[in-house]
Amino acid sequence: QVQLVESGGGLVQAGGSLRLSCAASGSTFSSYAMAWFRQAPGKEREFVAAISWGGGSTSYAASVKGRFTISRDNAKNTMYLQMNSLKPEDTAVYYCAAERSRVVPVIAAGYDYWGQGTQVTVSS
Repeated sequence: QVQLVESGGGLVQAGGSLRLSCAASGSTFSSYAMAWFRQAPGKEREFVAAISWGGGSTSYAASVKGRFTISRDNAKNTMYLQMNSLKPEDTAVYYCAAERSRVVPVIAAGYDYWGQGTQVTVSS
């Protein structure tokens, strides 16, 4: 099993930037496909970005493509989400997720392991 802890959330003005981190422990991090999801109040959890176990393949939701960048450092057992040009509609709780797989799911049901979430609030 793998345990996940997110950090880096906060309050930022529209147009600003934040970098989220997801620290993993308890298993071989490099064996896991990783992803970021988010959930706004009253809405379903939605896919944001995903990255393959080696970092060579990434996927993004259309709403964040060109503004967000997902990356990972397997030596540090950590995944990142660099968020630029933030918009008020990016406000949500952001969750990292992991799945021991060479396939990179882009739906929440494809992931077995989840962090507790970190709040991102973008003011207009």
